[in-house]
Amino acid sequence: MKDKLLKEFRDYFHRDAENIFFCPGRVNLIGEHIDYNGGKVMPCAISKGTYLAVSKNKEKKIRFACLDFPEKANLHIQSSYSKTGKQWFNYPLGVINYLLQNGNEISGLDMMYAGDLPVGAGLSSSASIEVLTIFALNELFGLGIPKVDMAIASKKVENEFIGVSCGIMDQFAVAMGQMNKAILLDCESLKHEFIPFDTGEYVLLIVNSNKQRALADSKYNERFAECGKTLKNLKSELKIENLCDLDLKAFEMNQHLIESDILKKRARHVISENERVMQASDALKRGDINTFGLLMFVSHQSLKEWYEVSGVELDTIVDFSKNYKGCIGARMTGAGFGGCAIALVKNDLINDFSGQLIAYYKTTLGYEPTVFESGAADGVRAIRF
Repeated sequence: MKDKLLKEFRDYFHRDAENIFFCPGRVNLIGEHIDYNGGKVMPCAISKGTYLAVSKNKEKKIRFACLDFPEKANLHIQSSYSKTGKQWFNYPLGVINYLLQNGNEISGLDMMYAGDLPVGAGLSSSASIEVLTIFALNELFGLGIPKVDMAIASKKVENEFIGVSCGIMDQFAVAMGQMNKAILLDCESLKHEFIPFDTGEYVLLIVNSNKQRALADSKYNERFAECGKTLKNLKSELKIENLCDLDLKAFEMNQHLIESDILKKRARHVISENERVMQASDALKRGDINTFGLLMFVSHQSLKEWYEVSGVELDTIVDFSKNYKGCIGARMTGAGFGGCAIALVKNDLINDFSGQLIAYYKTTLGYEPTVFESGAADGVRAIRF
């Protein structure tokens, strides 16, 4: 990818790139749909991501190009920018606008992006572009922005410039990722801990269902509203700020306060998933990857049964994984309704697992998933060449 990007940069801009940077995507290992309920999540950065070749220019222009999309832009430097349409370059443009609005000076730039993250698969390609851009400009112009602040700024760009109501998890994971570490993250306080992700004789596989997450945004908003209503019901008698302030025992004792069975199901997932995250953290700390795998299966069942954000594609992947002897854990990851699942598979059975899963999935659904390997990887960084 680096060599291809350097060549394409030279061909397009008629000069050599001075720098290359890389920012990964992410998966959430466990802890789904609890970040907006006061819970903790456990993401990690992955090996696939987005690359940026960049050079300064003296023409006071910002030029965007990308190997993955046909749209290009050639813009004069100005004091502010606004989003135009749905073109991919709105993401880096939003970052540049943020930096300018916060008093940073930027000169002309030639920027070419390329990635190997599947778009729409829930692996955070947008967060990858945002954090990549702010990291690169921080390096080029010596802005002195810490990585945590890069994540916060990128979230703000996503929320205010792009107009997507996301939390901090994606940007934080791709900025702060560490090799062979999971991140135990409190999305409100940003308190975090790096947990050893030692999978032993097992490998983390990512399975792209190849169904884009068409319903994810609308259902996300629906679940967000349901959780808010449930919290309001519980606060009629309980002094809590978030659903995750309760444990399962307290939930069982107080579920009569919740007005409907559907809202009870949502709360049961949220509260039990938060407890699973802490159990998963304890398991990883003591090197118990088998228990971690079991928690993955239980997490998926809860997302399917109680939170109802899975779907036939993701269930097909997890059902196959449950019945495959060399797989000790699998679950959907991300918002749901398509996107990706993850699985822990014995390292000498990767090809067999992948081949059988692809055949089973195609027989069931009529098309193939994509399977690739990825451990927990480092976050955003410069590539030396």
